[in-house]
Parts: sequence; structure tokens; C-alpha cells
Amino acid sequence: MNIEGMDMLTKHVPELNSTGGKLRIAIYVLGMFALVTAYFIITDNIPTWSIDSQIIIIALGYIVLSFFFSRRQAYKEKYKELAYRNAFAHYGVPGLALIMSAVAHTGYMNGPFVPRGWWTMIFIALGWLMLLVGAGLWVRGILAFGMDNLGLLYVYFPDEGKIVDSNIYSVLRHPVYAGVLRVIIGLALLNGNANSLAFIFFAPLGLTGWIRLVEEKELIERFGQSYLDYRNRVPAFWPRLGDLGKFFKFLLTGG
Repeated sequence: MNIEGMDMLTKHVPELNSTGGKLRIAIYVLGMFALVTAYFIITDNIPTWSIDSQIIIIALGYIVLSFFFSRRQAYKEKYKELAYRNAFAHYGVPGLALIMSAVAHTGYMNGPFVPRGWWTMIFIALGWLMLLVGAGLWVRGILAFGMDNLGLLYVYFPDEGKIVDSNIYSVLRHPVYAGVLRVIIGLALLNGNANSLAFIFFAPLGLTGWIRLVEEKELIERFGQSYLDYRNRVPAFWPRLGDLGKFFKFLLTGG
């Protein structure tokens, strides 16, 4: 399967040109994810620490990932054409491993028991709905956005960046993040304990902070007032009622 933007990513990450290189990347990514997951499993056994650990890890993930942006000039001067590759290895992969491990942790974190009642079936039904819609939106968003943009290649190679003209970007500014947010909500509802449900309120705050303070700051520097106008016009995660038709059309067909 030829994923949009994969050729551009391969151009700047030499390891992607060989099977051995891809295997090393996969081991690195899975190893980081496994380490963070092991930490969650250990801390889940400490009373009252589960939600604290979740918030600390996801905040740390955002901080580490922000260095990918803030250290751009230093890496360009030090590593030249390998600046992107090294910055993503040093900050991108660890930061994403922290964040995605926290996302997965939402589904199994410990917490105070929530009594069962008529609301339990609503939680389960809504949880599966959010999980399926979120996963579908995440996949569709990646296919539309492209692996080069998803990998933040434009941060280090702005001249190679391209405008994505998918219809979803007239409905949501950040469909990939919107998919992740729905997955978090779905996992929390299916888990059903007080800590996972509380995290539903923390997750959008962290994601909004990341977008506003880091990613959209970069986009405003690149596109100026046109992006500010776009941000005022199009919501980040949740479509307006009038755009629900376009939203579900994209979810079902990718168009």
C-alpha cells in the first residue's frame, strides 16, 4: 500500500530505505512504548497514583515532543541534512511513545469503582461508538494528511510542505487529533472507573494546549493572518451541526 507522503519521509530518513533500518525503527518505537506501559502497570498498583501518573506522563510527552520544534535551529546547525532524522529520533519517538502509551492506559488504568446502573449500558454503547468513530477518523485523517505531514517533516523542510485539500479540513482543523481524542473518550467510557472518566476532561485541555502553544504557533508563523482566519472559521475537534454530513461522508468514504 502506497501511503501518501511516505516517499518524502523516506527521502529524509535513510533507515526507511532498507528492511533492516525499518526493523530497527520498529524495535525502537515498540521498545519505548513497552517501557512506558510497564511504568503504568507498576504505578497502577499504587493507590491514588493512577490518574496522577497518567497526567504526568502525557504532560512529559508534550514537553519532550516540543523540543522537536524548539531545538530545530540547533539541530540544523549540528546535523545538517540529518537534522530532521535525529530530532525525530531524540524527541519525536520518545514524546509520541509517552503520549500514545497514556492514550492506551486510559482503557486499563485503575480507579475507584463506579456503581453499575442504567447508565452502564449507555457508557458501553457510547464508548464503542466513540472508539470506532475515533479509530476510523484517525486512519482517514492519516491517509488524507500524509505520512510526511504526520511526521512533521514540514517543520524542518518548509519548502517541501504541501497544502492538503481534503474536504475534512473545511470541517475540522485537526482530524487526526480529533480521532485520538475520541479514542480516549471511548476507552475511558468502556473502562468506566472514576479515574478514566476524569481523564476525559483533562485530555482535551492538554491537546488544546499543545496545538495552540506549539503546532499552530508554527503554522501562524508560516501562513500568518490566513491561518488565523482559518482557525477562527473551522473548529479543531468537533464539527458544527451543519457540517455533520461532510464529517460522516469523510469517515465512510474518505472524500
